[in-house]
Amino acid sequence: MKIVLIGRGRLATNLQRALLEVGHEVVSINSRTLDGLPLSADVFVIAVKDSALSDVICNASKGRENQLFVHTAGSMPLSLFERHTTRYGVFYPMQTFSKERLADFADIPIFLEANGPEALTTLNALAASISRSVYNLSTEDRKYLHLAAVFACNFVNHCYDMASTVLEQHGLPFSVMLPLIDETARKVHELHPRQAQTGPAVRYDENVIRMQTGLLTEIPELQRIYLQLSENIHQYAVHQALDTNNSENHD
Repeated sequence: MKIVLIGRGRLATNLQRALLEVGHEVVSINSRTLDGLPLSADVFVIAVKDSALSDVICNASKGRENQLFVHTAGSMPLSLFERHTTRYGVFYPMQTFSKERLADFADIPIFLEANGPEALTTLNALAASISRSVYNLSTEDRKYLHLAAVFACNFVNHCYDMASTVLEQHGLPFSVMLPLIDETARKVHELHPRQAQTGPAVRYDENVIRMQTGLLTEIPELQRIYLQLSENIHQYAVHQALDTNNSENHD
């Protein structure tokens, strides 16, 4: 297909490479200027930050009202295209992207939505050409998918950053955490996250929790997060134990 990719950020950089590798023709366009934007293509993919999306849709679609446009945002609705184009959709690859590290799209799930069957058929073909995991998902459900991704990726990465803060203050490199991080990630391929949870908060070891809380006295924001997470982990563990007991008693 001929694909016009509007945007040159992290996702656009990774997506362009993936599309080119499987033989698509890709025209890369700067989203700020839209210089050289063709009048037609099989798909116009808008990969820009959420706050710029409405303006880019409005400007890019002028004179191209019958072309197929999609955006790549997890939390933005399909309806952004209404009154601008007649054929439109969402092409959301759920992954964290960096320009410095190109992702393998074959393993990235892509979630699609479209305003009609013809548009959806085209998007399914495009997604299937670069990924083994393609799903159709409504705007409403995609909001919750994106929310879950924030917990699973953005918040987890911030926890890595907090761990590095503690380590750096005592002359330890973050690299000592990598075997632990890798094993934690591997475990959830085989176990539910709640089954894989370990640490003092699960059993609510008050001696350890009190001691570690004291170590964070000079970093009050980390101390607050530590206590909130510990309490929440313990509550989840208690609920799991109650559910297990109820199930066993029922059986």
